[in-house]
Amino acid sequence: MPDPRPARRDRYLQRLGGAASILFGGPHATRNSDSEYRYRPQSDVVYLTGWEDPEVAVVFRPGSEHPYVLFVQAKDKEQEVWTGRREGVEGARGRYGADLAFPYSELGSRLPVLLQGYERLHHAYGEHPDHDRIVFKATANARTALRNGLCLPWKMEHSRVLLGELRLQKDEHELELLRRAAAITAEAHIAAMQAGKPGAYEYEVEATIEGLFRRRGGTGAGYTTIVGGGVNACVLHYVNNRDVLAPGTLCLVDAGAEVEWYTADVTRTWPVSGRFSGPQRDVYQLVLDAQIAAIACARAGRPWREMHDAAVRVLTTGMVELNLLDGDVDELIVEERYRKYYMHGTGHWLGLDVHDVGAYHIGLSSRPLAAGQVVTVEPGLYIAPDDHDAPEALRGIGVRIEDDVLVTEGDPDVLSRACPKTIADVETACARA
Repeated sequence: MPDPRPARRDRYLQRLGGAASILFGGPHATRNSDSEYRYRPQSDVVYLTGWEDPEVAVVFRPGSEHPYVLFVQAKDKEQEVWTGRREGVEGARGRYGADLAFPYSELGSRLPVLLQGYERLHHAYGEHPDHDRIVFKATANARTALRNGLCLPWKMEHSRVLLGELRLQKDEHELELLRRAAAITAEAHIAAMQAGKPGAYEYEVEATIEGLFRRRGGTGAGYTTIVGGGVNACVLHYVNNRDVLAPGTLCLVDAGAEVEWYTADVTRTWPVSGRFSGPQRDVYQLVLDAQIAAIACARAGRPWREMHDAAVRVLTTGMVELNLLDGDVDELIVEERYRKYYMHGTGHWLGLDVHDVGAYHIGLSSRPLAAGQVVTVEPGLYIAPDDHDAPEALRGIGVRIEDDVLVTEGDPDVLSRACPKTIADVETACARA
């Protein structure tokens, strides 16, 4: 498949119109002392350039002789001994197609000249103070521009707005990567169901999952893996992953493989002892019914909000039947009393970021879905162990079921369909010798 990035840059330059744009790579974060995390490139930079190293800035100048300019780490033999080979300025021009390329150390001095003639600038202001200082200093340095009869930007727009709209519609290259990520993720979840027997530790399940991510060619986990056994499943972002899995409990696993920086996002909940108890089965089936109803709404032209509304109605009706709530379903929904047990949204955009960019509303209205968008659908129920208003048999049960869904002109395409989720299929996957 040909490199899609030149076409993306062309679209971006066209959509910028008369505005310039600057994108920065994220900082290379220190874990502790002088130990660094493995660098994860900034998603907008990857989307438009493919550049994966730190200390990078990209300047787009529509209508100019050199519209695509990269500032990158210069070649440095001494530093490369410590941190690895660098593409350098030559690689930025040759391999990455930059019209102009300079060392990152020259960004501050060259940026005022590159921005001459542009009244508007797209920049992700407010995210990194160092980047803001570079940009604000460059736009304030108008002396040369005024002498040349040109302007410098005096209007600033957040770069994430336009790029969010472009990244929202996935091209075939992106969809292929997301399909690969979903397939690896499904395999890893099945391996987790096999590994998560009574007496195993949550971190052992995590190791099984993330080891498979790497063995199958992924770059690792797209976000911190959640393995919540028993009551830990009721903590939405539980990431300690250090408790033992007790017999008779459920285990909630939220994990997604990242492939060439595109991530899947899948959640499954399964019985540690291999079979659901009656109360566990009731809660699980209710969440599954809500997810199926929400996925049915993931169609082109339907409002984004409709998925959530469908899940909420199914869940609220079921909460009344399970004696978690009491009252008229419509009134319970209007009063949002269901939020005691279902306190999050039903999904989000998915792509280069696990919570990918793109607006969910247009003005005050929920935006209509469009073919080529990828969403997660993830209803859940979380019944705290100390909730004395809930039936005793349901206390401490946490269930979430999440899939990755491609919106098409026809039926929704569940990219993670290979991951078991019916009660029968989950129990089969959990069967152990």
